[in-house]
Amino acid sequence: MDVESTQYVVLSIYILTFLTGFPSNLLAFYTFFIRVHQKLVPIDILLLNLTISDLLLLLFLPFKMNEAASGMRWNMPPFLCPLTGFFFYSSIYTSTLFLTAVSVERYLSVAFPVKYKINRRPQYAVVVSVIIWVLASSQSCIVYIAQYGVPSNETGVNTSHCYDSFSEEQKRVVFPVRLEAFLVLFVIPFIITLFCYINCVRILMSLPNISSKKKQRAIGLAVTTLVNFILCFAPYNISHLVGFITNNSPDWRLGALLLSTFNATLDPVIFYYSSPAVQRTFINCFAVILRRLQCCKPSKKTMI
Repeated sequence: MDVESTQYVVLSIYILTFLTGFPSNLLAFYTFFIRVHQKLVPIDILLLNLTISDLLLLLFLPFKMNEAASGMRWNMPPFLCPLTGFFFYSSIYTSTLFLTAVSVERYLSVAFPVKYKINRRPQYAVVVSVIIWVLASSQSCIVYIAQYGVPSNETGVNTSHCYDSFSEEQKRVVFPVRLEAFLVLFVIPFIITLFCYINCVRILMSLPNISSKKKQRAIGLAVTTLVNFILCFAPYNISHLVGFITNNSPDWRLGALLLSTFNATLDPVIFYYSSPAVQRTFINCFAVILRRLQCCKPSKKTMI
């Protein structure tokens, strides 16, 4: 595609992600926030943090919209470039890690129900959440390091683009860090998630006393999460590997980043399968919207 077509596609996906992801994540955040204040449960703590991660990405998405509307050129104040990149990329990594943490929690509750119930502590989920935020944030600091810590000595580097064009000095720092992110923040979490959900579904399907509704929820959660990993996170992280091998960012990296951004729209589906409270909130919200839409319809008498 030419530059103009790419601009419209990127901007359209950003707008779609914002319009669909922000209200659903905000609704999920309200639900988990209330539940955590009522009773601390590990799964709710993890899902609340996952929601916060998505909301951070969505809050900084308007800056990326402006970039796309400007022909993929950064015309905003320079300090906003690394700030936007930091929260934008760290939210992608935190989403990956929190989805993995949720899969581990689900697996332990199914494979070792008695031991898990006895040893379940909300403090463990809090500690895991802190570790995930620190790990993802430290990895995303490369945005600041690339811009301020490793200054470019080359005149051919395009400074009108945000975190896109690198000098040879910057490449020697950026690409190895991206490779580390590919291995530590994607490959390992994906293997763990795959193991947990395959065994979780296998165990539930073998138990005759488990209701079909619970089995369907488990299958839905597993399928949605794995699709999320493969569709949203795999292409973006594979671009890290390709960039390290070729010493240059692939041309399709922007498309891969768009898929990772769209993750903020898919996560509410995971919330729906993970928490009955979110199911009730979403259903009640949709019921209210439908009632209001029906009230707004003109009656036949009025039309006559």
